[in-house]
Amino acid sequence: MRALHVSAAIGALFLGGIGLASVVHPVAAGKQRGAVGAGGVTSSADDRLVVVELFQSQGCSSCPPATANLNALAGKPHVLALSYGVTYWDQLGWKDTFASPQFTARQWDYARHHGRDRVWTPQVYVGGQRDIVGANRAQLDQLIARTSIKGPAVTIAAGQVRVASARAARPAIVWMVRYDPRTIDVPIRAGENGGRTLPHRNIVRELVQIGHWSGAAASFALPARRDPYRVAVIVQDGKGGAIIGAAKA
Repeated sequence: MRALHVSAAIGALFLGGIGLASVVHPVAAGKQRGAVGAGGVTSSADDRLVVVELFQSQGCSSCPPATANLNALAGKPHVLALSYGVTYWDQLGWKDTFASPQFTARQWDYARHHGRDRVWTPQVYVGGQRDIVGANRAQLDQLIARTSIKGPAVTIAAGQVRVASARAARPAIVWMVRYDPRTIDVPIRAGENGGRTLPHRNIVRELVQIGHWSGAAASFALPARRDPYRVAVIVQDGKGGAIIGAAKA
């Protein structure tokens, strides 16, 4: 972990143990938690799934602690933990094996929504509302506990997503996320993490907008897939906005 590192080639900084990029632009682009309802998985008013999104890179030496924390959350029933590989550190000697310009673009959506002109790694958004570096597990757990999700109940069942009726200030985006729940050990052969083997869980492999929700109950079809990936659905108050509902199958 560095206090300061400047790379003139990509206009990047490492400040305070995080990789900070200011000139990289994306390519266009009791109650029981986790209860299973009849015929599907549901998030209800009393049981809100908190979405935790980590933006990281295998080429970032500051990322492994945050990745380890995300991995530890991956199996929690009340959390949807998602790991996005970003592309803007690929020039540092190692090309991230899971990164996509689309995921870099999602991080920039958050940055612009929050009035920022740069992105960095590692960065964790909780509920699309607040962000932290994510390397401190206690801080991350506290933020998850404080995050309030207020929006429609979301159900996944029989290849369909149902978003219940609720008050909506504006049309929200309905995303389908496909992610790999397995632990995948990636040997890093070059760059800042060269020589290390980094375990990854819940790596996002696909992010697709499947519709909009405007307050009335709505249903959306999920594309049929045959692969080891799992499916989740996120209802978000615009690009980079708060997450107002989610469910995972």
